[in-house]
Amino acid sequence: MPVSGVSVVLAEDGVLLREGLSGLLDRFGFPVVAAVGDAVALVEAVGAHRPGLVITDIRMPPDNTDDGLRAAVALRRARPALPVVVLSQYVQVEYASALLDTGGGVGYLLKDRVVDVADFVASLRTVAEGGTVIDPEVVRRLLSRDPLSALSTREREVLGLIAEGQSNSAIAARLFVSEAAVGKHVGNILTKLDLPPAEDTNRRVLAVLTYLRSEGMPK
Repeated sequence: MPVSGVSVVLAEDGVLLREGLSGLLDRFGFPVVAAVGDAVALVEAVGAHRPGLVITDIRMPPDNTDDGLRAAVALRRARPALPVVVLSQYVQVEYASALLDTGGGVGYLLKDRVVDVADFVASLRTVAEGGTVIDPEVVRRLLSRDPLSALSTREREVLGLIAEGQSNSAIAARLFVSEAAVGKHVGNILTKLDLPPAEDTNRRVLAVLTYLRSEGMPK
């Protein structure tokens, strides 16, 4: 059964777009209980109104970086069942990943690709009902993402030597650095690859598997 009358807190720093979206949402059964222009006001409005859906831009004050996304993730952690739709101007894979990691009932839509009002409203209803809606272009980028992209050049080099079966001491000799420096690189690699807590030996194996999969990806 379609969701109707779902109260919305809308966060968008562009005044014209915010007003336009507010009118559109009201017409299609999503009464806007608060329309704000920054991430701080977004968090406050959600606490005050307990909406059934949050719609937010990613880039907005106070820092004009990823304030909206960080606020959305924080709100989801506080209320895991809170449906959230994020609107973005660009494909930003790390933002989409952060949002998807919070579970179902989320949406990540590209502003320039929202060209059909009926589709947009249907996406909002899907998220409000606990579903997930991700723009196909974002999905494509997520699937083609290099898991090693977060590593520095030196960290990738160290991981490549680990994949060859080299010990920390052997890697240190090969790269003309201290063994402590290699240990630090290894720690950074395991952290950046977001490997689950386990024995260091097992985590090194998982890191090597990630490296081998990545090296086998189409470039």
